[in-house]
Amino acid sequence: PEGWAAQPAKPLFQNASDMSWLFSSHSKSPTALEAISPSLSQKQLDLAKMLVDLGQAHLFDTWSKPDADAVERFFSKVEQLDNSYPGGVSAYVRNAQQLLADSKAGVNPLEGWTPSIPAGETLEYGSDAFNHYEDLGAAELAAVGFVLVAGGLGERLGFSGIKVALPTQVTTDETYLSLYVRSILAVQKRVLVLSGKEVKLPLAIMVSDDTAARTEELLKANDYYGLSAEQVTMMKQEKVACLINNEAHLAIDPKDKFNLLTKPHGHGDVHFLLHSTGTLGRWQEAGLRWVYFMQDTNALVMKVLPACLGVSKALSLQVNSVCVPRAAGESIGGLMALKHKKGSEMTVNVEYNQIDALLKATIEPKGDVAGDDGMSPWPGSINQLLFALEPYAAQLTKSQGKMPEFVNPKYTDGSKTAFKAPTRLECMMQDYPKSLPSTAKVGFCTVKGGLTFSPVKNNLIEARKKSDAGAPTHSAASGEADFYASACEALAKCGVAIPSAPEDIRHRARGNASCRSARARVT
Repeated sequence: PEGWAAQPAKPLFQNASDMSWLFSSHSKSPTALEAISPSLSQKQLDLAKMLVDLGQAHLFDTWSKPDADAVERFFSKVEQLDNSYPGGVSAYVRNAQQLLADSKAGVNPLEGWTPSIPAGETLEYGSDAFNHYEDLGAAELAAVGFVLVAGGLGERLGFSGIKVALPTQVTTDETYLSLYVRSILAVQKRVLVLSGKEVKLPLAIMVSDDTAARTEELLKANDYYGLSAEQVTMMKQEKVACLINNEAHLAIDPKDKFNLLTKPHGHGDVHFLLHSTGTLGRWQEAGLRWVYFMQDTNALVMKVLPACLGVSKALSLQVNSVCVPRAAGESIGGLMALKHKKGSEMTVNVEYNQIDALLKATIEPKGDVAGDDGMSPWPGSINQLLFALEPYAAQLTKSQGKMPEFVNPKYTDGSKTAFKAPTRLECMMQDYPKSLPSTAKVGFCTVKGGLTFSPVKNNLIEARKKSDAGAPTHSAASGEADFYASACEALAKCGVAIPSAPEDIRHRARGNASCRSARARVT
């Protein structure tokens, strides 16, 4: 065009000579990768160098004159993994190498720690103390953002859809998602009654590849159940690369040599997503002060929110674990205040299969036994969490959302040199306090004498086995029964005369403080 001077075009791709830096420090060059280097973009070259530097040259061993689409597919997957993990693939591999080395060496993560009862409150449902904290927390309801962890399918339950589409009960077939949203709307109405102020409280939903489209479809088909679309944030969890050995070599997808095998990273990703999507920042700008985490199938999740909010406010807790009374030896984690022999402290969930050994090695030779009231002294952790927003957002900004991780490889034998199947790093949402300084205020609120936790996670066959063993069934049947029983409890505390159920169907609570599902036999 007139007035324009022609200039030599800059090459779109690097030429083969640019690959010298890629293989100079390696005795064996991935010749297939070297051969296609002229067609690689700068971004692809950078990713290739990263992989080779990390000792992942084996990923290119089977390449033989790959077509452009296959190469693009491979590097797109690597780039996606690099973008969805704090610190990228390099950090993932380095973390994996350390954790795998610790696993092979048999390192005990609880070595040197001594437990004690953490700070918190145990309240009797409907008592004066409960009502006091409930009134205190009700004043904070206008400043709560809700987070729903909803990345799972109902296949384990014999249900083909997403778990939040399961019915809470069969009288109306209302789904869990509908119940949760309706509960948020009820909180908004309560705020209006208490303060005369109209609020729109936000809901962030963590979804996965399996649930994202169906969750969005369910919301849109029901007009968001009464929420405005702007109140809902969808956050999709990505997977992480699988590992094939103790050197943390990444696994190739057996169905596609130009793809990497991946698996879910765990529900701890919810913290990274809240940070990386800017959700927490927006909530802070809107004046919110609290974040309440909900699991996908506990219909009773809102029952104790106001009281737990009151406890968080009164005790200035940064992290409040909403807990339940725990039976000794029960398959549920226990919240413990841990102090290390070198002086550091933290209050965290200890997994149920670690509690007995930790207690025997430290303060209780008998291990995980009941106290004077017939229950374990350790509050039962149920992954129902209440965070103070400001320190939470600040910590995630500092850590970029990275969570403490663990690895659980299945070895072929006692030498721990080979895996039965590829493994991966995992993280859990309840491990967030492990990332906090010792000065952080972490505690609990347990409500006894009432039903507050009744998840639906076992199919009827498994539920019958648990019922025969005298354990909570955590099934659709018990979840529905507890939903009705919980309503009766609330009405009774308000002075309504509730007739007793016949003995053969009566909800038999555990001990003197059941707040979990019935032991009622599933038939």
